[in-house]
Amino acid sequence: MQLDLNLLTALDALLEEGSVAGAAARLHVTAPAMSRSLGRIRKATGDQILVRTGRSMVPTTRALAMRAQVHALVQQAHQLLSAQQELDLAALDRVFTVRWHDALTAACGTALITAVHRQATGVRLRLSAEPGTDDAELRRGEVDLESSSSTPTLPDIRHRLVGKDQLVVAVRPGHPLTTGPLSLERYAAAEHLTVSRRGSLRDPIDDALTTRGLERRVVAAGPTAAFALQLALDTDLVVTLPDAVTRTAREQLGLATLPPPFPLPDVPLYLLWHQRYDNDRAHSWLRDLATETVQALFTPRTASQQPLTNRTGK
Repeated sequence: MQLDLNLLTALDALLEEGSVAGAAARLHVTAPAMSRSLGRIRKATGDQILVRTGRSMVPTTRALAMRAQVHALVQQAHQLLSAQQELDLAALDRVFTVRWHDALTAACGTALITAVHRQATGVRLRLSAEPGTDDAELRRGEVDLESSSSTPTLPDIRHRLVGKDQLVVAVRPGHPLTTGPLSLERYAAAEHLTVSRRGSLRDPIDDALTTRGLERRVVAAGPTAAFALQLALDTDLVVTLPDAVTRTAREQLGLATLPPPFPLPDVPLYLLWHQRYDNDRAHSWLRDLATETVQALFTPRTASQQPLTNRTGK
């Protein structure tokens, strides 16, 4: 019997995705082609592998038993075939999809694109809007690198802590909170807005205030940090958000920045990717370059680098 190792890769995708369409999308082939591969796998194994139940497909008992071993074999084969390949950045021709939070993209997306193009002119970047946490896209290979403020829950999603951001309060110039000390009571009494893709009017800051017997009035929720900062500039609304990733945007808008009147935990920033790229040298290069780019945001600036408004407090 002649063994086609491509069938092993197709079988791994089918068992991971649980559907022909999902496996086809993951391997970037058509659904009919994946359906034909499933037919060949069934013939080779003498097992149905996936059987239809209503509108979905479920793995057979044998498929469940072999799933972990098949995945391990595919990973080992990938490592074996790629371990000796040296990375030639000058010849690298690849497209990477990077899905970062909008504030992070605004803060260092330009720097990342510039650094990538300087080292590998054949590499193209897709900076994707972040619609929300979707580990399935990482698992399918549709997203190569993602940002998150929390660690992943799935064992096959890798993560790297690249920095911890502090929360600050941003208001328009001349806002009443800029006059006199910012007390906890004055902060809570102001009208606030949150940054939430899902439109949530509550975040961990409200929990921290509750433990102190206070409650703030959140009157609006913005989908992006950019929208929230613009709204803060045009109104008396107060927005509390991470410092480093929004610093450039706040300075460009001329917003006043105040320290919170009570201790708040730092906001961690992680980079996420799927384990299939652990030994992918091109992906490792991108991860390291992205890490350097993001960590530059957290490098303390000298007094000469501080904007005049921050140095004078006006």
